[in-house]
Amino acid sequence: MATSTSCSCVGNNPVPTTVPTTAPLAVSIMGPTASGKTAAALAVASRIPAEIISVDSALVYRGMDIGTAKPSAAERAAVPHHLIDIIDPRDAYSVMQFRSEALALVAEIQARGKLPLLVGGTMLYFKALQDGLDDLPPADPELRRALDADAARLGMPAMHARLAQIDPITAARLPPNDSQRIQRALEIHALTGAPMSALLALRQKTALPFRLLPIALEPSVRSVLHERIARRFDAMLAPGPDGTLLDEVAALRVRGDLDTGLPSMRCVGYRQAWSYLDGQIDLAGLRETGIAATRQLAKRQLTWLRSMPDRIVIDCLAEDAAKQVFEAIDCHR
Repeated sequence: MATSTSCSCVGNNPVPTTVPTTAPLAVSIMGPTASGKTAAALAVASRIPAEIISVDSALVYRGMDIGTAKPSAAERAAVPHHLIDIIDPRDAYSVMQFRSEALALVAEIQARGKLPLLVGGTMLYFKALQDGLDDLPPADPELRRALDADAARLGMPAMHARLAQIDPITAARLPPNDSQRIQRALEIHALTGAPMSALLALRQKTALPFRLLPIALEPSVRSVLHERIARRFDAMLAPGPDGTLLDEVAALRVRGDLDTGLPSMRCVGYRQAWSYLDGQIDLAGLRETGIAATRQLAKRQLTWLRSMPDRIVIDCLAEDAAKQVFEAIDCHR
């Protein structure tokens, strides 16, 4: 198989020297929240004909713009964006749907002679795209309702203990309050009779029909990223042309068909704003818990990234971060 020759180092990391050249190129621009992924992608698209595929589980929802830091109308007009505003907050969007749609979009963008830029911070989506999907059953609404009722009656620690009896491996890696993943693991066992950990062990890597160049924007100083997160959350609470995060969540609540059990309303910022509007916390508490939750999200994202040894790491705090991203891509075009 033909391979590219070695390039210069980018972002203090050696660019991989064995990237196949027989397949068209796609680029993933990953990173924690507030790392400047959108800005870097737009900068690349200003120099290379490209289209952006969002890899973000929150940007898929319509009517959730401020709290998700969704690209502006001007940014989306300047460069074609995909997988944004595609479903209602009441609906679910699975990793299986993402992978299927992302693969189709990559092929379409490449057929148009443009570079696909997969941009976002939902690391599970990136992992599913590169490694393929686990052979797990789809959700069963009736079983979900029964598990929800059990959780409401018994509490999540008891549900976690139930999981530990049937799938100790999965239970060991999940905190007792991770309701979504605990109940999914219980659902899978009820539907298949097998522990989720056993099914995951059977996963086979699925080869992609294109080269995927992984670029990660990561902070050299974690505290500076935390400051960015705080400033961005404050900006969401400050009055703007489209209102505030609280205005946005209030409008969603008025619909009457949404609740905090939905994946959309569990997004960081939205569940804290919902608690404020319920009178459970004051404005200072909203700010404190919202910033803390966003920092925890960034921590989880960085943990995912560290498990990807082939990524090209670029300091997102560098003044020329976007330029370094372009150079890394240009090296492999």
